[in-house]
Amino acid sequence: MLKTGVKIDEVRIDGDLKKMRCDLDHYRAIGMKATEIPVHGVDAIKYGRLDKRQVTRIKEILKDFDFQYSVHCPNPLNLMDRGNPELHISVFKASLEFASEIDSKIVVYHPGRYVPEEAFPVNGKVNIAVDEKRRLLDFEVSTIQDISSEFPEITICMENARPYLFHSPYCYAERIDLLKEQLLRINRDNVKINLDFGHLYMASKFYGFDPVTAANDIKDLITHTHIHDNFGNAVYCHEKQQTHQIPFGKGDSHMPVGWGEIPIGEILSTFIDTYQGMLMMELRSRYFAYIEESKRVLTEIFNKTYNKCRTAGYGARKQ
Repeated sequence: MLKTGVKIDEVRIDGDLKKMRCDLDHYRAIGMKATEIPVHGVDAIKYGRLDKRQVTRIKEILKDFDFQYSVHCPNPLNLMDRGNPELHISVFKASLEFASEIDSKIVVYHPGRYVPEEAFPVNGKVNIAVDEKRRLLDFEVSTIQDISSEFPEITICMENARPYLFHSPYCYAERIDLLKEQLLRINRDNVKINLDFGHLYMASKFYGFDPVTAANDIKDLITHTHIHDNFGNAVYCHEKQQTHQIPFGKGDSHMPVGWGEIPIGEILSTFIDTYQGMLMMELRSRYFAYIEESKRVLTEIFNKTYNKCRTAGYGARKQ
């Protein structure tokens, strides 16, 4: 049986472990079976090093719960960073160490960016030479190969990226085919894909490809999911205020399932017969009151998709 979960929101708890415990209590009360811990949201890493005392405090809380855990690396982590690559490698290793400490087998990593979001120019794109892009891609490949070998018990799940107006392609992982290509170059059994449904839908509209076909092309590589909803329209990166974006259907909204236009059931149908991972909802903190509703709708979609696939002869199993 697949476990449905929801992330601990780093903005909501902002390092406050009492808030984390309260949220975990709520998740248990509404029937969640899994949760994703943002290593940055719980202050477990400081300047590239694991904070052992903080990890002990976190483990003391987690022992009271019976969730399946995944871990999310800090969003700015970039294994193609050109300014201080060694620091980024240290943060990545510390994230994997944290996962080991809390017995998580999944670590989500945002693949390397040619241009980090925090470095986007105000007016337009930054042009990077083809040779430099290849060097950065090669560096990420060798880095992940080395580190994945140090942590064979953990699956590193590389997440497909969202596009941005004026700045894309800032990251190769905006396109599923290029993410797959990089993953195959890494060629490690414990390096797979985290399929983010919201990012996939936005990229499909931005680049003009079919999201269901794209998901089907990587179905055997999907080991983790981030599920949320949006309307698929890219936005300029600095327009973060949801109250201004949502009336126009813009942005990576991370809304509850069913609030947007993502064909979640159709995307699920491409890999539902073989998938063994979690169904991890990734909602913004502003939607905390709607987590239970989102779970209910996702379960309905999953079961409807399962029944349709079973009728078609697939070996899916009910949620």
